[in-house]
Amino acid sequence: MAIEIERKFLVKDDSWRSGTPGLLLRQGYLPTRNQVTVRVRVVGHQAYLTLKGPAQGLARPEFEYPIPLEDGVILLETLCQLPLIEKYRYRLPLGPVVWEVDEFLGANQGLVLAEVELTTADQRIELPGWVGDEVTADPRYLNANLVHHPFSLW
Repeated sequence: MAIEIERKFLVKDDSWRSGTPGLLLRQGYLPTRNQVTVRVRVVGHQAYLTLKGPAQGLARPEFEYPIPLEDGVILLETLCQLPLIEKYRYRLPLGPVVWEVDEFLGANQGLVLAEVELTTADQRIELPGWVGDEVTADPRYLNANLVHHPFSLW
């Protein structure tokens, strides 16, 4: 079983910008009645369907599958809850980890988050100077929740 272990932080300034171009991500969520999250994501010319189970601490089951681009676009436009999550993602390798900085657009514009995936829940990492408060345990910052409660309405 695939397990996702990640920590999430607010970004406090722009010193992370290195000229690395970001990738535009569009993603939406299919309605579910339990603690399973079903995400559709389009990145460039690729689309993915991701299923995530309930979190247990920093870890949760995650399964991601490539799907045809046309299917991904149709799912986003017809079945996913609105508003869609749109953001630029920047990948920043620093030491033994890769930080992903997400700069949100649309209803979540102004929100900038940094995530780091870990190999174990107790893995120690050095926080870059541009990393602010940790929000891993704050459900407001889950992308699936930003659909229902966009950052612009806080």
